[in-house]
Amino acid sequence: MFEPHRFVRKSVVVAAVAAYSVASHAVTSFVVKDIRIEGLQRVEPGTVFAYLPIKQGDTFTDDKGTEAIRALYATGFFNDVKVGTQGSGVVVVQVLERPAIASIDFAGTHEFEKDALSKALASVGLSDGRFYDKSLVDKSEQELKRQYLTRGYYAAEVTTTVTPVDRNRVSILFSVIEGPSAKIRQVNFIGNKVFSASTLEDQMQLSTPNWFSWYTKNDLYSKEKLTGDLENIRSYYLDRGYLEFNIESTQVSISPDKKDMYLTVSVHEGDPYTITGISVSGDTLNRTEELQKLITLKVGDRFSAAKLTASTKAMVDRLGDYGYAFANVNAQPQIDQKNHTVNLNLNVAPGRRVYVRHINITGNNKTRDEVIRREMRQFESSWFDGERLKVSKDRLNRLGYFTDVQVNTSPVEGTPDQVDVDVKVTEKPTGSIQLGAGFSSTDKVILSAGVSQDNVFGSGTSLSVNVNTAKAYRTLTVTQVDPYFTVDGIQRITDAFYRTYQPLYYSTNSTFTIISAGGDLKFGIPFSEVDTVFFGIGFENDRFQTDAFTPETYLNYIYGPLSNPADPNSRRTGGVGTSVNNVPVTAGWSRDARDSSLIPSKGYLSRINAELGTPLGNTTYYKLDLQQQYYYSFARGFILGLNGQVGYGNAIGSGPFPIFKNYYAGGIGSVRGYEPSSPGPRDPTTGDPIGGSKMVVGNIELTLPLPGSGYDRTLRVFTFLDMGNVWASGSVSGDSGGNGLRYGYGVGLAWISPIGPLKLSMGFPVVKHVGDQYQKFQFQIGTAF
Repeated sequence: MFEPHRFVRKSVVVAAVAAYSVASHAVTSFVVKDIRIEGLQRVEPGTVFAYLPIKQGDTFTDDKGTEAIRALYATGFFNDVKVGTQGSGVVVVQVLERPAIASIDFAGTHEFEKDALSKALASVGLSDGRFYDKSLVDKSEQELKRQYLTRGYYAAEVTTTVTPVDRNRVSILFSVIEGPSAKIRQVNFIGNKVFSASTLEDQMQLSTPNWFSWYTKNDLYSKEKLTGDLENIRSYYLDRGYLEFNIESTQVSISPDKKDMYLTVSVHEGDPYTITGISVSGDTLNRTEELQKLITLKVGDRFSAAKLTASTKAMVDRLGDYGYAFANVNAQPQIDQKNHTVNLNLNVAPGRRVYVRHINITGNNKTRDEVIRREMRQFESSWFDGERLKVSKDRLNRLGYFTDVQVNTSPVEGTPDQVDVDVKVTEKPTGSIQLGAGFSSTDKVILSAGVSQDNVFGSGTSLSVNVNTAKAYRTLTVTQVDPYFTVDGIQRITDAFYRTYQPLYYSTNSTFTIISAGGDLKFGIPFSEVDTVFFGIGFENDRFQTDAFTPETYLNYIYGPLSNPADPNSRRTGGVGTSVNNVPVTAGWSRDARDSSLIPSKGYLSRINAELGTPLGNTTYYKLDLQQQYYYSFARGFILGLNGQVGYGNAIGSGPFPIFKNYYAGGIGSVRGYEPSSPGPRDPTTGDPIGGSKMVVGNIELTLPLPGSGYDRTLRVFTFLDMGNVWASGSVSGDSGGNGLRYGYGVGLAWISPIGPLKLSMGFPVVKHVGDQYQKFQFQIGTAF
């Protein structure tokens, strides 16, 4: 039994709302011999003892009792806490546990998935299994409303129902009435005279509803987006010399029914400023002339904040190349408001020259450290070099293993001439799927698929399996690439393949088939950051299956020409036979100077590859393939891409050029608008397209932002013009069907989808000849061309 005169109930103020009555009698202090906890249901006694500030052997006083109540109440586990004494030296702690949350559910939520809302509530501390806290539930209501505000649902209402269930638990239900979403109906500008409202609206993400608002969501008001838009407008004016530009006010209003929103931006433009002088001061390390050449602004030009920023950055980067990691260039403008001119002084402070102590790598949960370190061109214990650091970051980005690469420097405490380089990577799934398909008016389908893993077990080695399921061209290819077969960066490429090819599938009833199986081994030797030379050797076996409809050209190659051309039943002699072994050696060179392999916007790609059929096989020949790509950016978001491919092959000696090495034109990756293999030379007897030993393909593609989507590079439209054809040995034109160049044009949509860059295109032929077949709609997932 409690002794009434020994029981203590202390007053505790928690968050200014909790209060306890004060006992009328003080407790005589004593040494604690035992502590008992009463009222626990789910909380472990050990947890209570961990928070309890009273231990056995302590002296118990009124203050200790008060402190114990405060400590236990602050845990959030209990609705009530009492501390008393019983007998001699025994402290009794009575608690009333708060109910636990048994479940959290939502009703009326259509705009959000329930899992997304659960994660949002977990961010404020509300989740299943936690103790019920009314203040936390109130915060959760506000978080739900905030989530709906980000989607433009300003009329959304949230009601919370708390239902007791068994074992001192509660079930929480959030009922939502979403209401209508508020759309931006009008954007108004006040005070703009130099630039029109439409020009300023083009600098903003937020916009009135348009055809693509369902994708961009830019017609929904967002405070963060508006802040960014105002900065874009400010930059637009400053880049054109308006140094006095200022955004005087912004007003956001909503209609009474909370369906429409109106934005009003008041601006002061001022007058444009002209540059009357540019000077460089400070410690230039005797490189004043070199630094001045990096300044893109000129005397007499209109002031541009963008050019000024680019100039100072270029100067800082150049100083970084010489080891000055913490260089600073401060622009000091002297403004003449009367004449609207500005004199710029760029003050240089290089700081101390430093060297790198350690390179620290984080974020690589899968990729091994050595895979990242071998791409670094900045070394530990060497002078800091900004250019080498930039090259290192570019090489890491080109690996394709990471969604983000951040390279920063941090000073070493206590040593003014040392820095650490911190490399932080964000890994992405390195497995990918490639898909391709084309549909023609004759209901024939081309399908292809591939699975690849670019970073197997984090080793940097890639492995891919490509399968083409089309009846006309079925392939199974397994490729393994080891980018660092040697420590010097020599890469090894191993291929194994099995192909069945019906080149006449789209033209006749012939089932003529070429079956190829084999493999090859190549080595790539880098001799600069962007240049690689390749050498390789391979083996393949090619078998031919003919039928009664096989073209005479193919029969002549396999079985030899007729001894008596006038008699189709006469004997054939001199052919290579139905099975041919080929042992080719290859040599090639590539230079990839594009800014991105995924969405290139500038730079170029060059490739040259030579293949020689050696006497080790049954056929001797040579092939030379060249490819050149250029990318140019102009205006804003407009990219012009040019692609050219040339292929040339010939036999060595008196034999014919092997038909299994023929080029074919038309279709995906060639001249869009034509069926694969349709253009080109035709057999003089059957009129079938038979491919050729010469090939030319050219593509011009203009990519531009999708109207209404802002400048989102992940979703774009493009228009294209393709040209190309193939020719047989010793001919350029005049074959059956007209073997001149074929041209195709069309439009399409490009989207960086979760499984790779997707292109949807609609192609139309320009030049039509008898026998040509056409393919309008097609899509592909893969490279740009």
